[in-house]
Amino acid sequence: MFLAMATIFLASAAFADGHDTCGDITIAEMDWASAELIANIDKIILEEGYGCSVELIPGATMTTFASMDTKGEPDVAPELWANAVQTPLAKAEDEGRLFMLNGAPITGAGEGWMITSKTAEANGLKTLDDVLARPDLFPHPEDPSKGGIVTCPSGWGCQIATNQLFKAFDMEAKGWMLIDSGSSAGLNGSIEKAVTRDESWFGYYWGPTVLASSAGLTLLDMGAFSGNDNWDNCVMDPECQDPEPTGWVVSEVTSVVAANFIENGPKAGKAYIENRSFPAAVMSEMLMYMNSNQASGEDAAYEFLAKHPDLWTTWVTPEAASLIKEAL
Repeated sequence: MFLAMATIFLASAAFADGHDTCGDITIAEMDWASAELIANIDKIILEEGYGCSVELIPGATMTTFASMDTKGEPDVAPELWANAVQTPLAKAEDEGRLFMLNGAPITGAGEGWMITSKTAEANGLKTLDDVLARPDLFPHPEDPSKGGIVTCPSGWGCQIATNQLFKAFDMEAKGWMLIDSGSSAGLNGSIEKAVTRDESWFGYYWGPTVLASSAGLTLLDMGAFSGNDNWDNCVMDPECQDPEPTGWVVSEVTSVVAANFIENGPKAGKAYIENRSFPAAVMSEMLMYMNSNQASGEDAAYEFLAKHPDLWTTWVTPEAASLIKEAL
């Protein structure tokens, strides 16, 4: 009896030592669907597989990065579109505050200015120059005599880029005005309304997303990329007065972590963040599930874990996989 109790005690102690060494972790839950999904998957896996206590922190690209850079919080940004913060991110990496732990959390991701494919095909619009010559096809809601381009919500890096490129391409002189989307919901709503009314739409969006596919959005050819100096130091700097015209920079979607996670997080948990990568087809499937079922990031995370063990079990240790499966 004593031997049996001692064995149970030692096994429990060993489990506690291996499972509860992670401590408190904060993860940014960005305000778009794929980032919300990944944050909730990370939460479940780190809590159930590695004994972490995880808090999700609402965020957006610019605000989350600024907080991580200056305060070291949150610990993890699962889906950071790094082009928006390329220069300060490189500086933070050089100085040991932040670390790019995963360079491709989603494969096949891309962003830029898009228009409705139906409009493009009906009017022979293939390039940005083609579109800029036809503001009449995209009337601004407040002044139909002007064309309107829908910008990103405040706090998103693409808002800065779109505003600066609006200047770079001299769009005001060509009869265009910006349309402030206001929020992620406002951006999506502008697309959905255009589709419902069979109207043209022009603005910033990204993929893979359910909405880009269902709305038939197509990326515009904006011309050649003019180089990182113009992009990093002027297109992404709202104070820069003379941005040059340029194509959109090739998207760099990353998972970035703060020094606290590197120093105090579980070694296997760090390996998980490094290894997890969502194929575009799987991400599109999950985003469709979220859209069709009005599912939260948490609901969709459990759906993903239930449907794709063949994928996520390759990201974690066998011990963590067993613990996570038991918790589902």
